[in-house]
Amino acid sequence: MAVIVELLASPVHRLEGRPQDGPGPALEGELAGSVRLRAGLGIVGDRYFAKPAHRDASVTVMAQEWLPPGTGLAHSRRNILVAGLPVDDLVGTILTLDSGDGPVRLQVKRRANPCAWMDVTIGPGAFRSLRGHGGVRCTPLDDGVLRVGPVTYTVTAVGSQS
Repeated sequence: MAVIVELLASPVHRLEGRPQDGPGPALEGELAGSVRLRAGLGIVGDRYFAKPAHRDASVTVMAQEWLPPGTGLAHSRRNILVAGLPVDDLVGTILTLDSGDGPVRLQVKRRANPCAWMDVTIGPGAFRSLRGHGGVRCTPLDDGVLRVGPVTYTVTAVGSQS
């Protein structure tokens, strides 16, 4: 069974400057029980929402299975942490998630490659170990809501959606 483990909508960048300077403080409420997505714009309240440079990659999805125990979205800075879903294999598809409020389609555009910050926020060696497993960058195709908890999903080829 697939599960949405965590959701993050952060209005600010916490990983700016050099990794050795450390991340900025976490804001209260950036980890949420639910998030609202807008088609073509991203997650309402997130730092990448409606930013032209990020419209094709405004939502990031990551598999919990690749993170060390005790780490999550506050460390990886992705938006949606799932378990039981092979997200790293989904580039070029449409991932549909439904956590109870109706389906939300995400067009999976490309991999979300890890960066040197991962060695600081997750731990030494994380940057290297997450290569190929840093999640995926997506464009939301529908308005909708996702919630933490069980989620049903389907994966379809781009172009086969009606």
